Order: sequence, then structure tokens, then C-alpha cells
Amino acid sequence: MDLVLVLNILWFGAGAMYFGLRSTSATKLLVSREARQSPLFSTVAAAVRFLGGMNLAFAVLAGMLLVSRALFPEAMQVAVFTAVFALAHGTQFAANVPVALSRSNGGKSLWPVLSGLMLLIFVVDFALMAANGALAALLAFT
Repeated sequence: MDLVLVLNILWFGAGAMYFGLRSTSATKLLVSREARQSPLFSTVAAAVRFLGGMNLAFAVLAGMLLVSRALFPEAMQVAVFTAVFALAHGTQFAANVPVALSRSNGGKSLWPVLSGLMLLIFVVDFALMAANGALAALLAFT
């Protein structure tokens, strides 16, 4: 359980820093070089900060679960939170699936899900969705 919580803290913490504090850089992952001159680029960069805030909240919650077992002493309580973490990672992964599939079907991808940093994000979100889901099931059913 501790390992999964530490991985959540690290991943959500990295997301908070990258999307929250480096939103312009993060937006460059999503917007092609040709489209960065558009006035909408700064709008997207400002909107991406919301991802930073949500990631920060999840990182703090995972940290609270790790540091203070007394807050949520029941296994079922922790199962609920790890299920929510699985959902958070899963929705991030799921949002990238149609973008990845559009590229693999010969279409033009909105952003490069299957290469570079986006591939790392895609794979880690899937892995943490699975790890948190397995932990939630283990805690709920034992």
C-alpha cells in the first residue's frame, strides 16, 4: 500500500508542478508548433493550470493517507480513496485513447500521445490506474 501511495504522491506531485507551474511548457505538448501563434494558445495554457490544481489535491490526499493512518484507520476507507485515485488516473488515460487511436488509424493526432513525454504520461496513468484499482479491490475484499 505504501508503495502505491508514494507513486501517487510522486506522479500527482509532478503533474501539479508541470501543469500548474509550467503550464506554457505543458501546453506545448498539446498544441502543435504551427498553432502556438494563435491567441488561443495562452487560453489553453491558462486552462491547463486546472490540471495542476487537481493533481496537487490528489498528491496531498495521498500524502495524508501515507503519513497519518489514524485519519482513515479502516481498510474500506482507504479502498474508497484508492478507487478514486484509480478513477483519476483512468480518466487521464481514457482521454488520450481516442487521440492515440486517431493517429494509429492514419489520421492526424491532436497531440503526440504515442511518443515522448505524452507516451510516458499515457503509460504511467494506465499503470497507476491498474495499481490503485488492484489495491482498492484488495482492501475492499479482504
